[in-house]
Amino acid sequence: MRKRIVAGNWKMNTLPGEGVALAREIVGGKGTVCDCVSFIVCPPFTHLSEVAHALKGSGIALGAQNCAAEEQGAYTGEVSAAMLAALGCEYVILGHSERRQYYGETSATLRAKMERAYAHGLTPIYCVGENLAEREAGKHFDVVKRQIEEVVYGLTDEQFAKLVIAYEPVWAIGTGKTATADQAQEIHACIRKVLAAKFGAAADGTAILYGGSCKPGNAAELFAKEDVDGGLIGGAALKAEDFLAIGRNGFGK
Repeated sequence: MRKRIVAGNWKMNTLPGEGVALAREIVGGKGTVCDCVSFIVCPPFTHLSEVAHALKGSGIALGAQNCAAEEQGAYTGEVSAAMLAALGCEYVILGHSERRQYYGETSATLRAKMERAYAHGLTPIYCVGENLAEREAGKHFDVVKRQIEEVVYGLTDEQFAKLVIAYEPVWAIGTGKTATADQAQEIHACIRKVLAAKFGAAADGTAILYGGSCKPGNAAELFAKEDVDGGLIGGAALKAEDFLAIGRNGFGK
């Protein structure tokens, strides 16, 4: 059975004290959710260490929102994979649509980041997805296929076995448009097919998360789909009860 994952991407939200309080609330309510769910929280860099302490012994994993493409050196403002691992991170989000859009991250950059992550024992949550123009032009399958081929196809079988994929319908975020559960399943199935073309049956074990406005009210419908294995949660991850409810409603108590 594939991992069932509910991951929270806090983005550039919460101050250290707020992040610790949120983490403690999530830890306190975790028992209301099926223990089949793997929870991950990804705070800002500034309070990874403090949140790691708050999560200690809870079974909730710590993740980072990004890492540098370089190992170390004169790269002002960057945070290396080694630094993240030293703070207790187990996961790192790579290729998020906001990083691609606002910071110009390319497949070449992401391949380097992926290598750094694996070298230090971090599991990448690799994000793929199409924007509104690409969706309306009917290029959505081609876009995610290219994003996977250019980055994931370079992994070894051992590396691939640890990978998590997150699909972001960028066209449905902040546009007033909504992705249906059927649309999510359609593209998740496409992603698994693209993975299988390179890695064969191992693709059946890859967790593919949905990253488009997943909330307590639609989690059950989304997670019931065959190829949707959980969610990469944005706004709803900033409220402990909503975050826990997504896991509870989607996968049971």
